[in-house]
Amino acid sequence: MDFSFSEEQEALRDLAERIIADKATIERVVEVERRTDERVDRDLWAALAASQLLGVAIPEEFGGLGFTILELTLLLEQQGRFVAPVPLLPTLVLGALPIAEFGGPAQKERWLRAVAQGQAMLTGAFAERGANNVQRSSVHATRGASGWSLSGAKIAVPAAHVAGAVLIPAETDDGLAVFIVDPKASGVALARHETTARDVQCSMELSGVFVSDDDVLGAIGEGAAIASWSIDRADVASAALALGCCEAALVLAANYTSERQQFGRPLSTNQGVAIRAADAYIDIDCMRVTAWQAAWRLGQDLPARDEIDIAKYWAAEGGQRAVHATQHLHGGMGADIDY
Repeated sequence: MDFSFSEEQEALRDLAERIIADKATIERVVEVERRTDERVDRDLWAALAASQLLGVAIPEEFGGLGFTILELTLLLEQQGRFVAPVPLLPTLVLGALPIAEFGGPAQKERWLRAVAQGQAMLTGAFAERGANNVQRSSVHATRGASGWSLSGAKIAVPAAHVAGAVLIPAETDDGLAVFIVDPKASGVALARHETTARDVQCSMELSGVFVSDDDVLGAIGEGAAIASWSIDRADVASAALALGCCEAALVLAANYTSERQQFGRPLSTNQGVAIRAADAYIDIDCMRVTAWQAAWRLGQDLPARDEIDIAKYWAAEGGQRAVHATQHLHGGMGADIDY
């Protein structure tokens, strides 16, 4: 069995690494985090659009490359390596993928082409307070003469402050439905929150927000299936981001302990250091194979429930152990930020 990537996949990953490494330098990431209100690197976003990487999983008829979520995870892995401040997961996974799968022709033409060209950012409001049950939503939609009126609240909506549209599940009399909502529409109030990752998420309050029938994603009653489908892919995408971050952390730790001299020899020659690094390497390798397996099965439309859960586990548990070890190998450096 051949587990290697194809030439196209290797070329895509190399292109993503080259562009992100060039644009998302440490100095640039710090500048975006400290000096921009959006916390988004627009220059990098434009470069990714120019290279067609924003369309990696968008169908070719809408300006994309027509790949699957497996190739999309290769892009996200490179974003994680450089902690690049661009909303790839919200736009490409929570927004574009569900529209490509469940949207009508007009919705696809409007949003997918704009995303591929770098002209639009999207996101999804799938998180709920308390138990995150995709069968329920704290937003309710009431049928009107010419559309729908949405009222309620959503939490932890990534990149809503820069999104052109937000996918919001809402309760209707006929079951859950997903609506494509303009976050700048009348009746929408956003409250910004900074996460520990230094990016922006928003709480959304909706008070009688009008949404036309043209902005219903899929059919009324299909909302739970759409939300579950989207969350599965977001989980795998998050695992890919964590993988890239941990890979880069281990490289930094290896370089540091090889260069840092103590008692006349590199730190890396100490057995305790080598053991910690080896344990981190094993965790990261497990993160890699489980994330890729889950992404491959999703890309082939194969059942992937167990594989997604396994990838989530390794990203959470293995990822925490890996970054904890690499920070210790740096002597604890990196725990503080300027204030």
